Amino acid sequence: MLEANKGQAEELDGQFLHIGIVQARFNEDITHSLAKACIAELEALGVTSIDHVMVPGALEVPVALQAMAERAEYDALIALGCIIRGETYHFELVANESGAGVSRVSLDYNLPIANAILTTENLEQAIARQTDKGRDAARVAVEMACIMDDLSADLAELTDENNEEASAR
Repeated sequence: MLEANKGQAEELDGQFLHIGIVQARFNEDITHSLAKACIAELEALGVTSIDHVMVPGALEVPVALQAMAERAEYDALIALGCIIRGETYHFELVANESGAGVSRVSLDYNLPIANAILTTENLEQAIARQTDKGRDAARVAVEMACIMDDLSADLAELTDENNEEASAR
């Protein structure tokens, strides 16, 4: 939603993060603009370790994300694509399946994935969103990577405390 109240995130620092991007080629003008804005924002947030992979279309994005997740070297991933409604039901299939696949990979690997696969009614809507959504995806990836790192550290600390208490008994 354009002009949405997204709230204010804390200062983001991505200098120690390794981020992977999977970009669909279908609707290439849009996805290139998404990628350009995304990479520029990642760099502005201090991210220097960025891997960028191209795949044919939105349906291929989840399997590439999965392959990257299996490498266990990324702090977050980003899915970029553009699905524009046509005259058939194919739009719904591609939008639903690519979105579900992205979510499944994220949950299966406990890895944040910023989903910036645009789903629009027409080219004009896609053009209007391409830059903001690319930047948003970068910010989401960095913010979620930091949150997941904090949560992992909190869990490790809690586990250590519980182990110390058990040993003291």
